[in-house]
Amino acid sequence: MRKYWLIIILIAAAALRLYGLDRGDTVNDEVFYAFRAIGMLDFDKAEVQTTPLEWMDPNIPWWTKLSFHDHPPLVFWVQNIFMKVFGDKRWAFRLPSALLGVASVYLIYLIGRKLFSQNASLAESRRAGLLAAAFFAVTLNNVYITRTGMQESFVIFFMLLASYLFLKNYFVWTGAIMGLAFLTKYNTFILAPIFLVYLLIYRRRVFLNKKFWLGALLPILIFSPVIIYNIKLYQVVGHFDFQLSYVFGQEHPEWQIQPGKEVGGLGDRLKNFIPRLIATNSWLFLILFAISLIFLRNTFLFLMFGFLFLLLLLIGPSYRFLTMLTPWMALSIGLFFQVGECYLSAGLMPRVCGNNPSPRPPPLGGGGKKREFLSLLGVGLLIFVLAFEIFYSYNNQITYYPKGPTPWLTSKVRYENYNWGYNELNDYLENELSGKMPALTFYPKYQFLNKLQDEVLADDRAKNLEPYPALLVYYGNVDDGPRLWTFDRLRFYHAWPIIAFDTYRQFLKENGLDYYKKTGFKNYYFIMQTNIVPSAEFQREILGIEPELIKNKRDDIVFKVYKFVL
Repeated sequence: MRKYWLIIILIAAAALRLYGLDRGDTVNDEVFYAFRAIGMLDFDKAEVQTTPLEWMDPNIPWWTKLSFHDHPPLVFWVQNIFMKVFGDKRWAFRLPSALLGVASVYLIYLIGRKLFSQNASLAESRRAGLLAAAFFAVTLNNVYITRTGMQESFVIFFMLLASYLFLKNYFVWTGAIMGLAFLTKYNTFILAPIFLVYLLIYRRRVFLNKKFWLGALLPILIFSPVIIYNIKLYQVVGHFDFQLSYVFGQEHPEWQIQPGKEVGGLGDRLKNFIPRLIATNSWLFLILFAISLIFLRNTFLFLMFGFLFLLLLLIGPSYRFLTMLTPWMALSIGLFFQVGECYLSAGLMPRVCGNNPSPRPPPLGGGGKKREFLSLLGVGLLIFVLAFEIFYSYNNQITYYPKGPTPWLTSKVRYENYNWGYNELNDYLENELSGKMPALTFYPKYQFLNKLQDEVLADDRAKNLEPYPALLVYYGNVDDGPRLWTFDRLRFYHAWPIIAFDTYRQFLKENGLDYYKKTGFKNYYFIMQTNIVPSAEFQREILGIEPELIKNKRDDIVFKVYKFVL
């Protein structure tokens, strides 16, 4: 029977993560990974954080392909494979996160079963694993992070898999998975001290085991591409990559501004910790977790919470980083519910819980009825909590616009992938350009981008696509994330001539008012955000043209596209 419950839990997890996966605008950090993953190019048009490809163009050395300037390469590799298979779609680069999210639910079941098996019967340990998996499958924080293309879904999966293998004493496999975790994100280094302290407390004899030392060597070997990358980078520019140079306090004139590092002092991080935890989890889940901590007696979970808390104080409790706590919170709640269910079904007699033999069944009468009532009460509470978590996750991640007051029914985390209307603009442009290829294009200043566009155009010609002499001009202060995915992706990876209105006007001033007509452009698209007042220059360009209206899912007009043909 428990096998079927596990299947139901995994189906629920998959539904919450896969349904409507392309919903939510591409506005957060997922864009800065997915954009580069399309062509495995460490370039995202960030003037405040340039990359070695830009510094060394055109003579780009071989080692720049081993990693990226700000993160290890594994997430980029995986997203690149998925987008090669399915195309550069939103759901394609988010799909690996969603699948790993479902796999992580299964790992929670295995870890919960393993953690509880030391002082419980087999049936009780399996039930604890199921309860933890159920909470993890439906709680908002993990649903949110696994519906985006950010690295944390990979981080959580590898942390869970490494932890399970570690608890099973599979040290060689643990080392291999830790190496993959390190290739995902530097935050996963926290696994090393957690495992080491646990071994020093409980398993000191393992340090005499050859397999342990082989497992300790494997992460270094697997992580070696990033090590080589940083050695070479240091030899060329005198500092390590963006993250490591920050850790070691190195000077780096190329990165005068460090986005993501403005986390404030220790007081600010402590002050923000609880409010941001509340903003990213349901209030009910947090209450249950707080209660579960009172009854928690598991050293491994205590170590995990302790070291992750220290890590969050170091790097700051941003929404995405707090997701690393969620699996261990679910495990704590699962163990708490299992103990509580055991006590309630026994009529609050703790001696029947664990590996102690169960007493004889009580005689019919008040005792049996009391046990039955308490057991039903526990089941009813569990059903209510899980149903609320499903609603809370659906309302805040799958519906286009959540309903209800914050934080009781809605969460601030929804703004991490809110439906502003950029997706609708993106879909409009892709529909307009479908089946066509650029008849004309603008070549950027970097040779590696010129080479990329030449390859794109050659591929388009091989497909016999229709040449289309279009020019796309956007007007307004478009945020970096949506600009990168909606406009720059089409510009660099599909060679379409897309420019900002200021650039458009500058070309006219330098080359004459008939510059674009003489160049050969015939189909013009002027794209304007509706939340700004257009300048007189822009109004002159679109005078007399009836716009096509781009609406978001709330039926608000968010963009106007002025399309005309010369």
